[in-house]
Amino acid sequence: MFPKVEETFKETSSVGGTFSIISFLLIIWLVYSEISYYLDSKFIFKFSPDVELDEQLKINIDLTVAMPCHFIGADILDSTNQNTFKFGTLEEEDTWFELAPNQQIHFDNKKHFNSYLREEYHAVKDLLWKSRFSTHFGDLPPRSHIPNVPHDACRIHGDLILNKVAGNFHITAGKSLHLPRGHVHINAFMSERDYNFSHRINKFSFGDPSPGIVHPLEGDELVGDYGRTLFNYFIEVVPTKVNTFLTSVNTYQYSVKAISRPINHDKGSHGIPGLFFKYDVSALRVAVKQERDSLGTFLARLCSIVGGVFVCSGIINAVVQFVLNQLKKNFKKEVIQIDSNVSLVTEEAPLPGVRTL
Repeated sequence: MFPKVEETFKETSSVGGTFSIISFLLIIWLVYSEISYYLDSKFIFKFSPDVELDEQLKINIDLTVAMPCHFIGADILDSTNQNTFKFGTLEEEDTWFELAPNQQIHFDNKKHFNSYLREEYHAVKDLLWKSRFSTHFGDLPPRSHIPNVPHDACRIHGDLILNKVAGNFHITAGKSLHLPRGHVHINAFMSERDYNFSHRINKFSFGDPSPGIVHPLEGDELVGDYGRTLFNYFIEVVPTKVNTFLTSVNTYQYSVKAISRPINHDKGSHGIPGLFFKYDVSALRVAVKQERDSLGTFLARLCSIVGGVFVCSGIINAVVQFVLNQLKKNFKKEVIQIDSNVSLVTEEAPLPGVRTL
């Protein structure tokens, strides 16, 4: 239907060749950019009411308090006044509050890195969501040497499955005694110098690990100047559903506000010294989904790029060729006019030594 044009009928020019090379290079660059854009996915965040009321809340804890284990007790109570340790117990391990050099290096790196993630999260969030790492830090390494002093701290760690309601995880002086309507902590045999609620948080999270989620409390270390100090953490837990190309998980993320004050009844500062993590579950659920354009859209964009560049380059080439041809014609006319004028002047000029009558 459309026979191929023979080479003898094609007119080539340096301008057309230049436009062909530029168009070819431009197409390569645009196609590469389009492929990079297609492979670089985007994340969609949606908020919806949380209707999964039957879910359970998993809490992951690993922290160290600067008091021996026999001086403190850890409990979790939820808004139903139910002691949630019936779902399991946290392990208590006597240790030393001062870290070994190798442990200190590991914890300092975690502290600085987590602080950077909290401050620059909006700049690196896409990179975190696309990563394959569900945790950003490893476990604290074993001590490089054992101190030759008695234990002065208690490591409390483990996982618990809780009711998905507001609750209060607390560590305070004295072992707890459970009663039908609650519990009490017995600390009658402790002196003032036995109190020291300085603490170091190695892990504090909710739900299963997932890429992209930063746990604000991990890597925090607070050393109090006064032993009888109350540390309050108010935590808002947000259910989160993550769907990426690499993983799909239902988990939780949280925000936290921290307040501390010394307890001194003589000065009117009343309360119970200790660590209190008061958490509540948000009524909204966040859905994070990784998406990219469909293959059909990608191919259509590629075709439009190639066709658009060819059409535009052809139009520009035609305009430039037309302008050049017009300039050439005008230039030829001027040259012919100059040549004719020169010949007329030559014919009319008299010869030297000849007088005209």
